Amino acid sequence: MTPVLRTTDHHVEPTHVLPAASDPLPQLRYETQPHSGPGATRCLSHPPELTLRGIPVMCSACRAQRDWLLINHGGNVWVRCRCSNQWLESEISRADFDAMIAIPDGTTYPSVEQGLIALGFDGAFAGIYLD
Repeated sequence: MTPVLRTTDHHVEPTHVLPAASDPLPQLRYETQPHSGPGATRCLSHPPELTLRGIPVMCSACRAQRDWLLINHGGNVWVRCRCSNQWLESEISRADFDAMIAIPDGTTYPSVEQGLIALGFDGAFAGIYLD
């Protein structure tokens, strides 16, 4: 499993707020810091089969049975297939998601869409298992 975006359970206040007419270099440093807190979106690749309550997860669009991307935002977790089919999975809690993350830091992408493209979950690899 490879974590993609990382957040924490506590709210992190900005260390400083820069006025609009401030020096652009500190502003750039501030804007490029990784997002954290409950509003951040985290993704976790899950190549093996995923079983919930003893039932294997299967994509309703392409029938894939492994190679998932789990997406956490707030208390919700979505499962995304390589074909770009995505659904909210109520059986996976944020605590379950947190327990799956083995490495504390991962790659940060400017947006969720750019992360999906970089990881191959934008539909480009539909019908292909990458592992």
